[in-house]
Amino acid sequence: MVTFSHTDAGTDEAAWAASGLDTIGELPLDAAELARMDFVVLVAHPDDESLGAGGLLARLTSAGAHVEVLLCSAGEASHPDSPTTTPGRLAAVRREEFAAAMAAFGLAEHWQFLNLPDSALARHRAVIAERLAGVIGQRREGGQRTVVIVAPYRGDGHIDHDTLGAVAAEAAEAGGHGLLEYPIWYWLWATPGDAAWRNWVRLPLSPGEQRTKREAVHTHASQLEPLSDQPGDEVLLSGQFLSHFSRPFEVFAWQPPVTGRRSAGDAEAVFDALHLSAEDPWRYQDSWYEQRKRSLTLAALPEQKYDAGLEAGCSIGTLSTELARRCGRFLAVDASETAVARADERLARYPGAEARQLTLPEQWPAGSFDLIVVSEMGYYLAAAELQELFTRASASLLPGGTLLLCHWRHPVSGWELDGDAVHALARSQLRWPPASVYRERDFVLEVFVAPGFRPKATHDGG
Repeated sequence: MVTFSHTDAGTDEAAWAASGLDTIGELPLDAAELARMDFVVLVAHPDDESLGAGGLLARLTSAGAHVEVLLCSAGEASHPDSPTTTPGRLAAVRREEFAAAMAAFGLAEHWQFLNLPDSALARHRAVIAERLAGVIGQRREGGQRTVVIVAPYRGDGHIDHDTLGAVAAEAAEAGGHGLLEYPIWYWLWATPGDAAWRNWVRLPLSPGEQRTKREAVHTHASQLEPLSDQPGDEVLLSGQFLSHFSRPFEVFAWQPPVTGRRSAGDAEAVFDALHLSAEDPWRYQDSWYEQRKRSLTLAALPEQKYDAGLEAGCSIGTLSTELARRCGRFLAVDASETAVARADERLARYPGAEARQLTLPEQWPAGSFDLIVVSEMGYYLAAAELQELFTRASASLLPGGTLLLCHWRHPVSGWELDGDAVHALARSQLRWPPASVYRERDFVLEVFVAPGFRPKATHDGG
């Protein structure tokens, strides 16, 4: 258990600014996606919401998303030694401050108070879980809505924050909901050497969102100013601590919603129908997004030439032709027979290349490869199927060979996983240090090199 005091100097914001925190990937949800979701926000104490997620709340109300906020305690234990203010009076003050913050966010009519004791939320987990489930159930009445729970980071170090984070995580896992966890005290006691934040996401804030956040933070005067000039009434939140929340972005641990339960067994019919409906359903040939991503994918390959390459999920073969030029032998596979026929036409001019209809991972091709590319297909598998794909890929990849993954980071409707989940599973299962990583709001591109020595490719190329 982490131990700290609000009086600790903690980690200076300059250390976080120099850590690369401002370069982690963005939250992959645009305004239109936010507007289609319902958000339930858990708050342990008044001011948590403004500090950790004030910019997010401003973004959500601006986007037109529905937001409901559950304030669990009034934060009456913030000044336990105050000689001038009783816990009851402080509770009333802090509730008024919270109401003002909600008004600043445009949520004056969208919050509830659970009236639970400050610093003792762990004893009331069942009540919190029940109230959370009730709000989610109300939002889902009359139609299936995508729900995202916003809660303090479950490893924040304050027992109330950790409790809410754990309740939120359990509810998200059970219901397939999205989960955004906002750290607060973490920025005080943790250091940039901690690995947790490197897998989190940023939400860049507009100037207007930053202003709204500042306005909301400053409503919590009881925490920003001394209650009196007597000992025990000192400022609770120092300027040094507040500097962590004046960044032009917010940071969250992000778990996307599970929007479906399809698996590899569904892929052949789904994608055959898709490819029959359009010659180029993903606009591979004329989309600047696809052209740019393809160029970055090719540039990320650490070797100029490969002896044997495999592309999992080739679709109509637009990337396949580029990969075939760099491989002596090349196999492109896809679950859709229609897509494979088009890919095979594109590959016809490369003597060592072919396209084949296979449903991965169970129909895995024989042979060994020094290049395997899995681009935009990992999230079309269930988690167990994806694990099997990585098991087969690692067994087929020669020592020193390249495994390249590239995936869209937004929620993928109708399927269990998203791009970030695919890459996280690869890292945890393979435990190969990535040779390179490129991440932006829309996609993540990651290159792994299999352990061992890779002899130089022997072919002359095409």
